Amino acid sequence: MATTRRAFIQAVGRAGGYGAAYLMMQSLGMMPSYASTGPLDLPKGSGKGVKVVILGAGMAGLAAADELLKAGYEVTILEARDRVGGHNWTVRNRDKIEWTDGSVQTCSYDDGQYFNTGPARIPSHHQAFLGYCREFGIEMEVEVNVSRSAYLRNANALGGKPVQYRQAINDTRGRVSELLGKAVSRGALDQELSPADKERMLSFLRQYGDLDPDLFYKGSKRSGYKVLPGAADQKGIAVDPLDMHGLLDLDMWNNVVFEDMIDDQATMLQPVGGMDRIPKAIAKKLGASVFRMMSEVTEIRRSASGARIVYRDRHTGKSHEITADYCICTIPLPVLAKIPSDFSEPIRSRIGDVYYGNAVKIGFESRRFWEQDFQVYGGISFTKDPGAQIWHPSGGFHSARGITVYYIYMGGEAVTGLPMAQQHVYAQKEIDALYPGRGKELGKPVVVNWGKIPYNLGNKAYLTEGDTLYDVMNKADGPFYFANDWLTHSGWQEGAIGSARHTVAAIDKRRREAKA
Repeated sequence: MATTRRAFIQAVGRAGGYGAAYLMMQSLGMMPSYASTGPLDLPKGSGKGVKVVILGAGMAGLAAADELLKAGYEVTILEARDRVGGHNWTVRNRDKIEWTDGSVQTCSYDDGQYFNTGPARIPSHHQAFLGYCREFGIEMEVEVNVSRSAYLRNANALGGKPVQYRQAINDTRGRVSELLGKAVSRGALDQELSPADKERMLSFLRQYGDLDPDLFYKGSKRSGYKVLPGAADQKGIAVDPLDMHGLLDLDMWNNVVFEDMIDDQATMLQPVGGMDRIPKAIAKKLGASVFRMMSEVTEIRRSASGARIVYRDRHTGKSHEITADYCICTIPLPVLAKIPSDFSEPIRSRIGDVYYGNAVKIGFESRRFWEQDFQVYGGISFTKDPGAQIWHPSGGFHSARGITVYYIYMGGEAVTGLPMAQQHVYAQKEIDALYPGRGKELGKPVVVNWGKIPYNLGNKAYLTEGDTLYDVMNKADGPFYFANDWLTHSGWQEGAIGSARHTVAAIDKRRREAKA
């Protein structure tokens, strides 16, 4: 007798437990598998005699080189900067930050402090990236993505008063549960629920929303205390609950539920000592002979046998060229659009039109007042306008000083258009609105405006749904191939690695077919 997939999964679960059932559901396509593509494991020596030039030493370029070298390809990486990592950039004491407008900053943090100006966290299901961490023995620690003690603030709601994250979440749950409980009690869902289900639903809502027996939400200790419980007769008194009107005015639902997004769910991780430990470890493995640093690409051309790349040595100002059978380009689109190339028309005509986000991060060093005065250990606080995040460090708890980061993920013209010194002041005022009186303690600001960082000119490409450029650039354009995080559906550094492996697999398949 035929059996259903559901019955089959139930049988697997009875025999092997939840884990076996989960894996079987993944294999049948019933649940997503979040483990990224592992190393390609191409036959050793299979690429012998084949030359590949990689443009850019970001995570995509480094991962592509790693896979190619293991298979015996001859690889050269051209990198315009004096560092590897691309968007993965950690700033420390004495580092220089240069903008395209000529502005120059020199970081003066205390030794041991650091600022992840680009990627700053790793979801636990990003196993390609974490695989490199395992391979190189890089120590990891928990990145506290969410602290219920952190704050949300909409300047135009609740008198501009910050609301603790725990209160926004639990008061919303309570108010919505009360409304749903009333609807169930009044028969509004009788067509969807049986009498028995109605009783079970009401029981659930009392627990889920912390409602009283009559289904009213009168506040919850889950939302925090205005008087903490203590010794003897000091009973805890919960904060006064926010009404539904005030919660709707807050209008920050994306921030309220952000920890539910798959890429933001615990457990999040970070390398101890800075995110750039990963690209530096990969580069060390590849070897110095693979790299031509301070080499700015000025032309990308086809040749009779493959690709011809012209580049300028930034030390000497002299031009050189290199030829290869294949070229993997990881250069950010705003930069690539300005380089003369022999790309096909569907690519060349479009790469300058893609919207590239202009994230801004400002890292301040100060006393750890968020911990000492407000009991916020890690996590992110949010402001509504201009949609900024305030990141609190996830390491060094109870040390004297730390780096807090004011971060605008996209846009934020109200900040990005200001002179650098005024950006400092703006960010200080925003942080002070969350932590009154503490903005003046913020010092040693470092501003990384990705739209003004040479050889990036932004932080990420954003394609509209169904944009044909995605498919076009995921295929070969003669001798040219492309790899970057935005050429995947996963994004992040995980996407950069996945894109690189996809591209290397395509090159190797083409080489084998040509040889056959």
